[in-house]
Amino acid sequence: MPLRQLTDLDVRGKRVLVREDLNLPMNGGEILDYARVDAAIPTLRWLHERGARTIVLSHLGRPDGKPDLRYSLRPVAQALSDRLDTSVRFAGDCVGEEAESAVARLHDGDVLLLENVRFHPEEERNDPAFAKRLAALGDLYVNDAFATAHRAHASTEALAHLLPHAAGLLMQAELSALARLVESPRKPFVCAIGGAKIKDKIALLARLCELVDAFCVGGGMANTLLAAKGVDVGKSLRDDDLEPARRLLALVRERNLTLELPVDAVVAPSLDAESQARDVTIDAVGQEMILDIGPATAKNYASTIERAKTIVFNGPMGVYERPAYRRGTEVVGEAIARATQAGAVSVVGGGDAAAAAHMLGFARQMTFVSTGGGATLEYLEGKTLPGVAALES
Repeated sequence: MPLRQLTDLDVRGKRVLVREDLNLPMNGGEILDYARVDAAIPTLRWLHERGARTIVLSHLGRPDGKPDLRYSLRPVAQALSDRLDTSVRFAGDCVGEEAESAVARLHDGDVLLLENVRFHPEEERNDPAFAKRLAALGDLYVNDAFATAHRAHASTEALAHLLPHAAGLLMQAELSALARLVESPRKPFVCAIGGAKIKDKIALLARLCELVDAFCVGGGMANTLLAAKGVDVGKSLRDDDLEPARRLLALVRERNLTLELPVDAVVAPSLDAESQARDVTIDAVGQEMILDIGPATAKNYASTIERAKTIVFNGPMGVYERPAYRRGTEVVGEAIARATQAGAVSVVGGGDAAAAAHMLGFARQMTFVSTGGGATLEYLEGKTLPGVAALES
């Protein structure tokens, strides 16, 4: 069902509750990555420029339903201020007298960030009374937090049932980009996928088997698939239970799909032994650890990707955080960028894939980089996302 869009709302002078995902990586109050702040800015700027009294809701971390200064959103107010070129106020609670007083002082065009909604246990319980306390602060509700749309929480699901509502610009962009992957994608459709475990993504992989023409697999997932085919992967990270991998291999054969696995690898005695990293053929891993795909594999994957018209990148090829083990992910990213420049649609599926794309510098060359992790996976699996379903009501 089409969602009501932000541009359908008359916001001037209205109190607009906006759920954003400002769950940023922090270290001692210092923001380590501003990607989610930047993703929120288009919606917040649109509201600010049109005279809304914008009240931003978000969570940060896992404070277990009680105030914890390690997870305070206060530092995020300054980051929003810098990017919006306006002073973003902050209230030390999201409900109660402090929040109500801060909202009452707002003028047209003002922006207020409320404290972490997860400081209240009722948020994650989707408590109706708590949702009503939040709703009392606003006249309209905008959900722009796609990354939390798979959670039925008070600020992500219940509010849409209590106030006139719309999807924010980021929410709209996320759903539009992901829909291009599942609704008549242009062929060939290639999925470059990594990550630690097959069992964590077996539902996603089964669903993708209905959509894609080829998989290029790296990371622990590739190790598990290789082991299921009888290859000795030494001390490499892999699933203990190989049965899900065997089922996936059977499904790929049944659907006559291309499944590309490593023919060589970067190995080392341990993760920290970067100085001893070397390339070996996949049958010569011995008792070392596979920590990246090798150069021949990367070349094979790049060749497949460059012929694609639709590409989803859903996980790094190796331990990209370490220089010795990132070349495979770099080569795959560069190939996706070239395919995109040639006209392919490329979507980076959030989570570790998005982190790798930003860190290695190819995110800006993609058609779209999702901010979702679990939400992106559940959407691609075909699951109902409570935060989206509520907007459809």
